[in-house]
Amino acid sequence: MQIDLRGKSSIGDYMVVCSGRSTRQVTAISEKLAQTLKTDHGRHAKLEGKDAGDWVLIDTGDIVVHVFRPEVRDFYQLEKMWLTPAAAAKA
Repeated sequence: MQIDLRGKSSIGDYMVVCSGRSTRQVTAISEKLAQTLKTDHGRHAKLEGKDAGDWVLIDTGDIVVHVFRPEVRDFYQLEKMWLTPAAAAKA
């Protein structure tokens, strides 16, 4: 899910929230995304939480990506925190 943060926060312009089915998959998704950003787009990304594999945050400066295990994503519900009430009801 992509969330437009422009005008809502100074942490970035967009937030992307996605899930992996296991800690291994969450780690693999985050590593592959960071590598692709570096090799294909010349962008360095900071990763946090990769060692635990429950929730990895990838910060590129203007885009923030959260990769969760499903249970952790359900617990934190970041989408509902940042979306408008109408959009959150659909999420």
